[in-house]
Amino acid sequence: MLGIDTYSLKSFRWNIFQLLDYAHAQKISAIQASVANFESTEPAYLAKAKDYAQSLHIQLEPGFGCISTLAKSWSAKQGTPAAYLESAIRATRTLEAKCFRVFIAGPADRAAGTTPEAFIEEVVRSLKAIRAQAEDAQVKVAIENHGEFHSRHIRTIIEQAGPSYVAACYDSGNPVLTAEDPLAALESLAPYVVTAHIRDSVVFRHPRGAAVQWVAIGDGSIDMKQLTNRFRALCPNVPYLLEIITGRPPQVIPYLEAEFWKTDRTAPAAGLARFERLVQSGHPFMGTMLIPVPNAPKEYVAAIREQERVDLERSLAYARQHLFT
Repeated sequence: MLGIDTYSLKSFRWNIFQLLDYAHAQKISAIQASVANFESTEPAYLAKAKDYAQSLHIQLEPGFGCISTLAKSWSAKQGTPAAYLESAIRATRTLEAKCFRVFIAGPADRAAGTTPEAFIEEVVRSLKAIRAQAEDAQVKVAIENHGEFHSRHIRTIIEQAGPSYVAACYDSGNPVLTAEDPLAALESLAPYVVTAHIRDSVVFRHPRGAAVQWVAIGDGSIDMKQLTNRFRALCPNVPYLLEIITGRPPQVIPYLEAEFWKTDRTAPAAGLARFERLVQSGHPFMGTMLIPVPNAPKEYVAAIREQERVDLERSLAYARQHLFT
C-alpha cells in the first residue's frame, strides 16, 4: 500500500481535507497526517475527516508528537505524557485508525547526553499508565525511531511496555543518524512495525566518520530495491508511506569520535560493521537542491516549497516504476 506522510508537504500548510484531495489526485491509498493538519481534534471534526477519507478510499492515520518530558521537543502544554497519549487514543479511535505515531526524542537529545536508559524508564512508565485505554480502543501506539536511539532501544521499550498495544513506526531515514544501517533497523523492528516512513539517503565517508543527506527516492546510496523487498516480505500489511525530506545540507555523523558514543557504549559491533560497509560504498548527492537561507526573498521561499512537491512526486514515480513492479 503506497502512501505518504504529510510532513513531506509541510511548507504548504494544508489542512487534512486539502491533503486528502492531493492524495486522491496522486492516486495514493494511505496517508499519515500530523495532528497539526487537523484544524480541530473535536470528535465531530475528526469524524468528518474520517468520512471524507473513506469516501476517497484512503486509509488515514494520525501522527502525534513527543511523549517524553526529558526531550527538548516536549511541550508542557501537553500536560503529562499519559494525558497526551490518552487524547491521541481518543482521536485515533474516532478516526477508526489502528495506530498513531509518536516519538520520544531526537538527535539533539542524543548529542546533549541524555541516556537511552533514562528515556526508557520514563516512557515505559507512561505507556503502562494508558494500557487499558489503548487495548479497549484496539489502538496501537507506534513509536518512531527518531534519530535518538538505536533500533534495539525502541524494541526494548515495546517489549517492556507490552506489544499488545505498543508498536513501531519504522523510519528508513533516521537510522543513519545513529550510525545504524536502515536495513538492519528494519530487520530489528519488523516484528512490531505497524506503520512506516520511507525515504532515501546519501551516506558517504567524512574525516570524522560519515556525512548523510536525505534525498528523493532514487537519488541516494541506499539500496531501495533491497530495502523495499525486505519491507514487503517482513511487513506485508504495513503501509509504505513516503516521508520525503529534502532541502537540508549534509550532516556529519562523527561516529569515529568517542564523544558520539557517550550515550550508547554498548552498540553492537556487527551493526556498526554493517553501517561501515554502507559508508564505504556510498557517495555524495551530485544533483541540484535548494537549501533554505536566512532572510530569503519570497521567490526563494516559494521555490523551496515547490521543491517539496516535486521531490515527493518524483519519489512516488520512482517507487511505482522501480520498487512496486
